[in-house]
Amino acid sequence: MQISFMKLLGTWICFFTLLIATTAALAGTPNIVLLFADDAGYADFGFQGSSECITPNLDKLASEGVRCSAAYVSASVCGPSRAGLMTGKYQQRFGFEENNVPKAMSNAGLTGEDMGLPLDQKTIGNYLQELNYRCAVLGKWHLGGADRYHPLKRGFDEFYGFRDGSRSYYPYNLKKHPFPMKLMERGFKGYGEHKGYLTDVLADEACAFIERNKEQPFFLFLSFNAVHTPMHALKKDLAKFPELEGKRRQQAAMGLAMDRACGKVLDQLDALGLSQNTLVIFANDNGGPTDANASINDPLGGIKGTQLEGGIRVPFIARWPGRIPAGSVYSHPVSTLDLLPTFVDVAGGDPDAIEGLDGTSLIPYLSGERTDRPHQTLYWRWGVRAAIRDGDWKLIRYPDRQAELYDLSKDISEMYNLAATHPGKVDELYKKLFQWELTLVRPLWQLKRSTEEKNMKRYDRFKKSPGM
Repeated sequence: MQISFMKLLGTWICFFTLLIATTAALAGTPNIVLLFADDAGYADFGFQGSSECITPNLDKLASEGVRCSAAYVSASVCGPSRAGLMTGKYQQRFGFEENNVPKAMSNAGLTGEDMGLPLDQKTIGNYLQELNYRCAVLGKWHLGGADRYHPLKRGFDEFYGFRDGSRSYYPYNLKKHPFPMKLMERGFKGYGEHKGYLTDVLADEACAFIERNKEQPFFLFLSFNAVHTPMHALKKDLAKFPELEGKRRQQAAMGLAMDRACGKVLDQLDALGLSQNTLVIFANDNGGPTDANASINDPLGGIKGTQLEGGIRVPFIARWPGRIPAGSVYSHPVSTLDLLPTFVDVAGGDPDAIEGLDGTSLIPYLSGERTDRPHQTLYWRWGVRAAIRDGDWKLIRYPDRQAELYDLSKDISEMYNLAATHPGKVDELYKKLFQWELTLVRPLWQLKRSTEEKNMKRYDRFKKSPGM
């Protein structure tokens, strides 16, 4: 009996030792917070040089981490950009090439519910769940409205948000607006509109999620719909910008609300003693649509929907105390395709073991361990229109005119087309772009061809010219 008792005691000691060791290991595992804006302008933040927009919390975040001055998204519109971010792959590899806007589709019979992130693609959430993370999406999803595409079926444990690409910042009247993809949803089909201003509500939800999960590693994807249309701003925020008018005033006020929301989340990390052990990223899904929300992308030319820099280059901050130098600027090109491998790396996984990724972990680069470029070449394609950045050279291919060539090291605004003086470089990049396109699949859905004319008019309207 004595021997049995001693064996039992030894078994329990081993069990509790293992439990304590596991708990300690999890406690040391970094948390990950992704603060993601929607349709913000490249220049509409204090840390990006704005003298009009008020963003003290994000300015502070930039001073505590690294600002990436050449950060790109994989598409110039919301849905494809998020598909690339969520998978770490160019979204054209699995057919999510164009925005999923039902009324603009050329494919007969397709609905917004049909157009989602293909089910054979693993997400950031899938990989982090495998590494014992608690994962949440709060806010905009826009990766498919059908139940099979729901965040809770795509690697996330919690969801409070809406499945569509945009919605009101104020509660809908459910009797007058029964369309479920735009309604707020908690969990799975738990429809029920919020109270108050949505940007503030999402901040409160984020703080509650952090509180609930402070004892375990978590990934929080706070996916704001700010500053996407409709232009809904609080009176108290509008009052901060008496010198501005119209949409510009509304946009600045909406940006202030988003900054306030980010500040709440950052304060919560501080209050719970989690800031030192949390990687925080702030980024945006595409360039600002100046014609829709009066956002400003200076000094870049172009806007959302174009492959000029103003459509694909975005604000980007990374803060991880002790690993990323504070107050630094990183100038080599990075991409939101890099977020998945970066997060897997931070979580203790091996991103190099994941087949097919187009992104790479940024930690060695942002920490200064590596001084070479994360990417020699980046690609974009939307139908016939396409672009390639190779080193500092950028080629843009159009459907209605000759390709243009720019040296971004000297001409970030893309005002001086060098195609005529560097025909060999044009040929070289054309061929490299074509070789990449051979690795892609056909789009699963496409916009009506009439949208191409509209897009080219936006190119011409918002492209910068010498003297601007």
